[in-house]
Amino acid sequence: MKAVFDPLQKRYHARRFVSNGAWQPSRETPERADILLSALEDLGFPVETPPDSGQAAIEAVHDPRYLTFLQTIVARWQRIPEAPEEVVPNLHPVFRQGETIPGYPASAVGQVGYHVMDGAAPITGDTWISAYASAQSAIHAANLVLQGEEAAYALCRPPGHHASADLAGGFCFLNNTAIAAERLRSGFERVAILDVDVHHGNGTQQIFYTRDDVLTVSIHADPLRFYPFFWGYQDEGGANAGRRFNFNIPLPRGTSDKDYLRALDTALDRIADFGTDALVLALGLDAHEDDPFRGLALTTQGFGRVAGHIAALEHPTVIVQEGGYVSDALGANLRSALEGFMKSSG
Repeated sequence: MKAVFDPLQKRYHARRFVSNGAWQPSRETPERADILLSALEDLGFPVETPPDSGQAAIEAVHDPRYLTFLQTIVARWQRIPEAPEEVVPNLHPVFRQGETIPGYPASAVGQVGYHVMDGAAPITGDTWISAYASAQSAIHAANLVLQGEEAAYALCRPPGHHASADLAGGFCFLNNTAIAAERLRSGFERVAILDVDVHHGNGTQQIFYTRDDVLTVSIHADPLRFYPFFWGYQDEGGANAGRRFNFNIPLPRGTSDKDYLRALDTALDRIADFGTDALVLALGLDAHEDDPFRGLALTTQGFGRVAGHIAALEHPTVIVQEGGYVSDALGANLRSALEGFMKSSG
């Protein structure tokens, strides 16, 4: 298995984020990438730096107005008197899924409220550089699979599955998982996404919610009392052509290996029924029992079993790194997952 990572992904470093109404030190730090790279070195994986494939694959997923916003907002924000260094919203339009917002403000402050879902995605001068490089890693991993690799791992940091077509949130700016899936569609008729991050992939769900060519499946901590709160419920099954092509499996807080694997089997049955030709695995390692977010309680060995069950499907697979935050177990969790995948594949 080849791994992909661009060192520019470490440039982004927001110092803090809003959690439970208070500023806290950010948990999405460059140190995450260093730990995961060390794990890849331990495994003996070759790590490729992706070529710059341009914006076409990103534009296939994200709204052009949103991409312009990400590239220009910092310079505009800095012209505001006494603005803080990092761009964070102080208002949000109130709307529900399926509704449209009547107007698009010209104000920088208004656009931040329009395009940033929460206080957990501060934008810095390096956000676009790192998010773009992260997306290029996902694109290159997808290209490797399109070229005949059975599997490729994209170390994507910052992550992406909370970013929708025109919204950032939850440490995410460009939806790497969705970008990889859309890229795979150029060579595979039916692509499935399986998201095993502890948080529901609400951005990925939004992007594909009305489509029947990409199946989205997410196993996550129940959003009733866990981020992202408003999405990830069982009754969200897709709409229009996408009806029955979105599948959420919310789990009780603290769910551990045995019950998680039972839920995984249900997810894999749905993926098999879809007639999947290729798979994107959104690999969140934050479902671990010692992850700082404490949503689920998978063990390190459990990640190996989860990945092994997924690999047994024998689909061409792009593995996209999503969450998984700094803990003593982070590197071991990635090693376990990738070893489990390789042992069961082919």
